[in-house]
Amino acid sequence: MLTQLQGRPGRRYLAIVLFLVVVVFLWPNFSSGPVESDSFDSTSPESDDDGAALIAPGAKTLDSFKYIPSTYDWSKAEQFHPVDQQFKLPTGHAIKFPRIQARSTSKILKDNISASRKQTIKSKFIKSWEAYKKHAWTEDELMPLSGKGKTSFSGWSAQLVDALDTLWIMDLQDEFRRAVKEVAVIDWAKPSDPKINLFEVTIRYLGGILAAYDLSGEAALLAKAVELGDALYSTFDTPNRLPSHWLYYETARQGQQQADTSMSGAAGGSLCVEFTRLSQLTGNDKYYDATERIKQFFYRSQNKTALPGLWPHDMNYREEIVDDTRFNLGAGMDSLYEYLPKMHQLLGGQDPEYQEMVVTALDAAKANVLFRPMTPTDANILMAGNVVVRNGQAKLTAEMEHLTCFIGGTYALAGRLFAREDYIDLASRLTNGCIWAYDNFETNIMPESSELVACPTLDGPCEYDSSRFPATRSSHLPDGFVRVKDSRYMLRPEAIESVFYMWRVTGDHAWREAAWRMWEGIVKETETELAFSSIADVKVHASTKSDSMETFWMGETLKYFYLIFDDESTISLDEWVLNTEAHPLRRPT
Repeated sequence: MLTQLQGRPGRRYLAIVLFLVVVVFLWPNFSSGPVESDSFDSTSPESDDDGAALIAPGAKTLDSFKYIPSTYDWSKAEQFHPVDQQFKLPTGHAIKFPRIQARSTSKILKDNISASRKQTIKSKFIKSWEAYKKHAWTEDELMPLSGKGKTSFSGWSAQLVDALDTLWIMDLQDEFRRAVKEVAVIDWAKPSDPKINLFEVTIRYLGGILAAYDLSGEAALLAKAVELGDALYSTFDTPNRLPSHWLYYETARQGQQQADTSMSGAAGGSLCVEFTRLSQLTGNDKYYDATERIKQFFYRSQNKTALPGLWPHDMNYREEIVDDTRFNLGAGMDSLYEYLPKMHQLLGGQDPEYQEMVVTALDAAKANVLFRPMTPTDANILMAGNVVVRNGQAKLTAEMEHLTCFIGGTYALAGRLFAREDYIDLASRLTNGCIWAYDNFETNIMPESSELVACPTLDGPCEYDSSRFPATRSSHLPDGFVRVKDSRYMLRPEAIESVFYMWRVTGDHAWREAAWRMWEGIVKETETELAFSSIADVKVHASTKSDSMETFWMGETLKYFYLIFDDESTISLDEWVLNTEAHPLRRPT
């Protein structure tokens, strides 16, 4: 061919010209650096092989991904209640924290038991992901029995976003890129429902995208996180700059947003990690300012509640009043407490108010909310109950929620950050309380909610009194339980979350063995032909399955199981802060 071209100058020049045209046309797509290009046709929709819509007005290329901005730019929206003086991120050098993890690496061999278990867990993730891809791609959730997709969190592909960092951690790079292509074209201006859940969207979407960016450095992800952050920031445009639980775009555009008069602690207290990380990455303090105002409300009120040191379940954010008398560490309150030590870590210890809030809250929880359940074997375990204050007297109900199982991990993290060995002991007993519940049910899975009997004190002997338990009892109710209030298991991660923290903090292999017992029970009872589902009753084998697989199954539960059997250097707790949806955010250094 070369000889023929040399003999025909006209064809040779024509070939060179054509080659140069092709190079010029394709060069933006082959560039390895972060570039922007407006060369894509913005008038005719187009899709790539994975079905992602690529072309729309304003389409650009960021790194190797085609990025389409949302159709409404909230960064340019009018602020009807502008900030007078903005809180700024703390400056200065981060303090040197004590080491959190017992080891930085375990040097797992490829043929050992842990490596084999890790691969088994990965295979179940792949099964779940492939089912989602085939039957519910870009939907919020897969329905694991009917093989359909459903909308549950604004219709922006919640499951896809929630699983992004798990894909990266499990080294499924092709699937990660396939997912990022979809994220890069999400239009945050077009939710499936006019009512946007500030809490859920923040922890799943914003947290998920920020974590994927921190892991991969893909510019399109940060661009999408900024867009979403700007939209969610509008929820704070209220007279006192505190948010409502629900964001309505039209209400926000008209300047009619108001803080809620009744909103849970978790709904307001579980935004600060994500908003702070967004400020750290962008250099824009406005996101940090938004949630710092909530923290200031909490800080002022912490010792003025009916149970000083703890916050009540419902709070009046509009008038900044905390007069509710119900206190718990579970539903509606869990991640408020979880985020206190994590914010201290994320800010490098530069805000001493967080340490004060952590220690005050965890000491108050020990004194008022934690209880030792009465068990036939006098097990040295703890659980977290519910408290109601009436006429100045606090009454504890020995109820145990699966959601409260996170608290062992919180005590463990705080114990290392603040060199409190007593917290590590409490963390061990709390986590073992959840493991005990898993071990004692027929399925090796604990229920959503159950009632037990509290021992008189947290320490010392506690003789089992059978008269405290029902005389006529179901054969499926384990000894030590008065009743099961909600017998479901919804693929929740909280128990394995604390096991993960205890494994990383102590390095004791007993935690890995407990994790595997939990894993075997969960897989046996929840696996379906397509993926995994919630079950109706943990008291019996082969319980009725429901057509539901929450996004946290791939975003949290499988991730924690996988990380327990992976090398400790993967997502080291000395380098990363995990949000309440298990999305790892890099600590600034």
